[in-house]
Amino acid sequence: MDILMIKDRWSEIKSKLKQLFADLTETDLSYEQGKDDRLIRQIQIKLGITRDEVISLIRSL
Repeated sequence: MDILMIKDRWSEIKSKLKQLFADLTETDLSYEQGKDDRLIRQIQIKLGITRDEVISLIRSL
């Protein structure tokens, strides 16, 4: 799945991320269309992983 195509499944993806990583908050996972980079960066900071790892994680869900 292309990172830009997450908006249709974001509720499902967000729920799975919250189950996997209790440190992620609603604020961390707030998605605004066209602001994928902000979302990726926030997750990256919170989890201490690379941008590519965040993208791979989201795609795997």
